[in-house]
Amino acid sequence: MTVTRDAVLEKLKGIPAPAGGELVSSGALSDVAIRDGAVALSITIRPDQAAAYEPVRRRAEGAILSIPGVTRATVALTAEAAAGAPRAGGHSHGPGGHSHGPAPAAQAGPAPKMGLPGVGAIIAVASGKGGVGKSTTAVNLALGLAAAGQRVGILDADIYGPSIPKLLGLKGRPELIAGKVLRPLVGHGLKAMSIGFLIEEETPMVWRGPMVVGALRQMLNEVDWGGLDVLVVDMPPGTGDVQLSLAQQVPIAGAVIVSTPQDLALADARKGLAMFRKVDVPILGIIENMSYFLCPHCGERSEIFGHGGARSEAARLGVPFLGEIPLALSIREHSDDGRPIVVHEPDGAYAGAYKAIAQSVLAALAGGSGRRAPPRIVIE
Repeated sequence: MTVTRDAVLEKLKGIPAPAGGELVSSGALSDVAIRDGAVALSITIRPDQAAAYEPVRRRAEGAILSIPGVTRATVALTAEAAAGAPRAGGHSHGPGGHSHGPAPAAQAGPAPKMGLPGVGAIIAVASGKGGVGKSTTAVNLALGLAAAGQRVGILDADIYGPSIPKLLGLKGRPELIAGKVLRPLVGHGLKAMSIGFLIEEETPMVWRGPMVVGALRQMLNEVDWGGLDVLVVDMPPGTGDVQLSLAQQVPIAGAVIVSTPQDLALADARKGLAMFRKVDVPILGIIENMSYFLCPHCGERSEIFGHGGARSEAARLGVPFLGEIPLALSIREHSDDGRPIVVHEPDGAYAGAYKAIAQSVLAALAGGSGRRAPPRIVIE
């Protein structure tokens, strides 16, 4: 039997909200996510309302589970803290479940960051804006690291626009181990986790910020990453909740900034770089993507978006310039087919560029190129 959003809301009608009125009409509910009988939603509250709403949360879960066809119900409490105040804790939530614990007391300094068990270095691949090829770069960089002998995983942190499933040609749902830990899918040797594995491809994620952050927390901490040298995190574009939450939750070894050459993209990349510096994340370097176009027929080079802007910006900001990746038809085609260029043409020039960047990133992680730009990578 198909479970519908209307059926879920109808079942929740009549559940009172502690502040008065009914839960459904209170405006505190997120949109309802449904897949294969699993239902997930959140209730947004103030931090001081957590104790009062916990019985409501349990009652809502019970009501949803009583709907024919529902196999699993996840109702999470998400708290929006006042400006300048620490966020309320006590719940991690997302499509795979929830956990509960006491809310942390206010602290004068930042909470200590805990590493992920079995994971060596965590690298964030970020951009100031969308449309610069960040996800394609992240996947090929991860594969370049794997080609260098590293055990690599990739986390798709773009909750609103997950790309990793398509880029790695992966379908299906992660297996739940012991009822609480997700086993990542594996594509081209990379362990991968994405919200895209847990929802239908056409389903929009109409979630408030706290629920997005909770989903990220779950995909970080409730996944059996098991024995990785490097975890590459494909960040969403911009400088929002996900970026700050990741920097606050886990020790990021470094960030790679992806930009196209033109001034508009570089202006946004500058903001992303500044954000990571504010939270004390080292900048491993800048990559200029779509640096130029090589005609597949005549070989003529055209600098569609300009050229060299990212290199100049890296020099101006005192960070390494990692290399140039051209705007190439084969990179796009194989990305769309789930066969990234580093896998499909491992000995080609484009794969070589990604692999060279991966080597520079490894050198930076080892402390060998933290303040020196690596050689310029150019494909002719």
